[in-house]
Amino acid sequence: MSTSPNNPATGDMKIEVIVLPVSDVERATEFYRRIGWRQDVTPPGVEQFTPPGSPGSVHFGQDITSAAPGSARAYVVVSDIEVARRALVAAGVDVGEIFHRTSDGQAEGLDPQRTTYNSLATFDDPDGNTWVMQEITARLPGRVEPAATSYTSAHELAAALRRAEAAHGEHEKRTGAADADWPSWYASHMIAEQAGTELPT
Repeated sequence: MSTSPNNPATGDMKIEVIVLPVSDVERATEFYRRIGWRQDVTPPGVEQFTPPGSPGSVHFGQDITSAAPGSARAYVVVSDIEVARRALVAAGVDVGEIFHRTSDGQAEGLDPQRTTYNSLATFDDPDGNTWVMQEITARLPGRVEPAATSYTSAHELAAALRRAEAAHGEHEKRTGAADADWPSWYASHMIAEQAGTELPT
């Protein structure tokens, strides 16, 4: 049975926690603290960390999963992959070089057009669980409802404002006139970008 957002069978279902298989809880705790993930209050025997701006978390502990340590692979979304990679490297993390997707497979470096979803880099935690960082600046159509548009950190909001500013500059060049109502244009651009709908021109 298939459902759609307009006809849910179960109501909202949001991913809350992903369990990470680790061999050394103290070592994993030190690592996720070091990279700046928030350590949450949890019951005894469980450690939970939440990436900045994320609605979902990870947790780990002794004997809470039968999965082999290091067998997890998951994605984290960033609005600027260069900034995110530099921050991790500064924290002492061995981060792979940035690469991008092409029709022929992977290629080195940032996507030349900085296309959303296309620039990535990976890093591992001490057990070898792999995190894929993916730069997303605009969602594909239907991924976010316009009414649910939100920004989960000051950095994410600032990046969206900078993209709106650049796009608005092109808008004013096309019209040949200053736009006194630029706040409304910015707002329309930011909502459309995040929701994956048609951008204003």
